[in-house]
Amino acid sequence: MQLIGLALLFIVLTVAVYFAMDVLYVRFHYPFFVPIITTTVLLIVLLVTFNIPYETYMIGGQWIDKLLGPAVVSLAIPLYKQRGLLRRHAFPIAAGVLAGGVTGMVSGVLFARLAGFPKELVLSLLPKSITTPIAMQIAGQVGGVPALAAVFVIIAGISGVLISNFLLRALRLDSPLGRGIGLGAATHAIGTSKAIEHGEQEALLSSVAMTLSAIVGSLLGPVVAWLFY
Repeated sequence: MQLIGLALLFIVLTVAVYFAMDVLYVRFHYPFFVPIITTTVLLIVLLVTFNIPYETYMIGGQWIDKLLGPAVVSLAIPLYKQRGLLRRHAFPIAAGVLAGGVTGMVSGVLFARLAGFPKELVLSLLPKSITTPIAMQIAGQVGGVPALAAVFVIIAGISGVLISNFLLRALRLDSPLGRGIGLGAATHAIGTSKAIEHGEQEALLSSVAMTLSAIVGSLLGPVVAWLFY
């Protein structure tokens, strides 16, 4: 009974903090106030302040974590709704996702190897631009650490969102197709939440790019790992 109470407490706490931080972001709209950042920081502060072990928090947090899989599957809905758009722009979408996926994996592995990181860490970094559940699976398959892969995915997503507006302006990506594919392929779900701010088409294209990037990563991730090792 106590475990059920703790689970409910931490689920409610996480959801409440997220919605509060979302209100804060809508009010001030500052990049560093993106809910995924502020919610994570505030939860860490609360756990440290009240000396709550991570394992205790995950009694409830694990149920939120388990929703990641169904959330990814649900992305098939915008894929179906936008099938006409996908057919019209099939080549640029495929080319953009393929280029983004390969660049994301190769650049991460290359820079990590140049920095002298151990093999296990390098392979955990490989799927950093792919949505968390898929990235963890890929990391486990190629010899990385799934938990570390999840951390790298979050770091890639957050850093991408923080600099996305600057990069989009610098590269003059002003079309819904360019912005949506760029955000989805490079910053997965976190970038997709940012794409919503640009418009409905950008959000849909970003979710499409994120989904296709997961497929590309699943197919090419082991190939990239094999080429470097």
